[in-house]
Amino acid sequence: MGPARHLALLPPVGAERITWPVPFADGLPVLLGLRGRRVVVLASGDPFWFGAGSVIAQTLGPGEWRALPAPSTFALVAARLGWGLERVACLGLHAAPLARMRGDLARGQRLIVLMRDGTAVGNLARYLCDLGFGESCLTVCEALGGPRERVRQVVANQYDLADVKHPVAVAVDVAGAGVVLTQASGRADDLFAHDGQITKRPVRALALSALAPRAGEVLWDIGSGSGSVAVEWCLSHPSLRTVSVEARADRAVNIRANAAAFGLDRLQVVEGRAPEALAGLPRPDAVFVGGGLSQALLDALAPLSGVRIVAHAVTLESEALLTTARAHFGGQLMRVEIAHAEPLGSRQGWAPVRPIVQWAGVL
Repeated sequence: MGPARHLALLPPVGAERITWPVPFADGLPVLLGLRGRRVVVLASGDPFWFGAGSVIAQTLGPGEWRALPAPSTFALVAARLGWGLERVACLGLHAAPLARMRGDLARGQRLIVLMRDGTAVGNLARYLCDLGFGESCLTVCEALGGPRERVRQVVANQYDLADVKHPVAVAVDVAGAGVVLTQASGRADDLFAHDGQITKRPVRALALSALAPRAGEVLWDIGSGSGSVAVEWCLSHPSLRTVSVEARADRAVNIRANAAAFGLDRLQVVEGRAPEALAGLPRPDAVFVGGGLSQALLDALAPLSGVRIVAHAVTLESEALLTTARAHFGGQLMRVEIAHAEPLGSRQGWAPVRPIVQWAGVL
């Protein structure tokens, strides 16, 4: 079994050839239907790094499979260019959005990216140009390690290759004056689509610090607004997931747009009002309440023993709820007052923003 292009590389053999269907998941039942027979599955790239190997291994039972590895595409590209893989971001984007690479785009950084086909390589060049990294050098590597191997270099803003063949990987030497994303919490507000309802940068940084994301955890972001806290939670580590709960459909659209802009398929959006919308959601490790705070919501969250919670309040009524919650659950209350320097006549003065009260505790 294998893709048609893999089967076409085989010499004449007496074995039955079965083309792996598209999408990939449709081939798993076919493979399981061949149990009891000797079956070979052909896969290129690195099947256990952004590839089919781990999926097949998890589908089959112990002792039902054996892997015969070959040099990975990442290793082959690094060997052609002399790059140290420990200093290179290796990404599998043959079935994932280009935005997955957004956080790695900084002048002087290097990436090796597995691509679906020649069209996708052209899209990659345009994506880099749109973000201000059009000066990046692209090394387009086709069919490495085989008789069709071809390696060509082109600058992204001069990309004109029209005959790129699969399998293909692209080594990116990042250059240009595009906006580089900080690796710290509290990314610029203008990176997010929003209607004004957004946890502002400094307050967001405080919220993420209090939420204290750890590898493998799930966050409920209740009253998500723009989803900025949910996005930054997911950006903290590739194993983190978020469920954003938002009552307004127009704001849910913004959350999805922000998740797409950062290449996050680990951010689920639930349209509805809490606490009703919380039914059936995966148990969280942490909860952030940015909007819609009520006693009914706190009562619904109370049974989640051991779950960390951070909630913000801007009204006296919400502050009273947090004061009561702290008396019951413990934790810390913090009042945050921020002012920005703005023109005041011919001089500058402090313009305060509405203060925020933060409760951080454990249910």
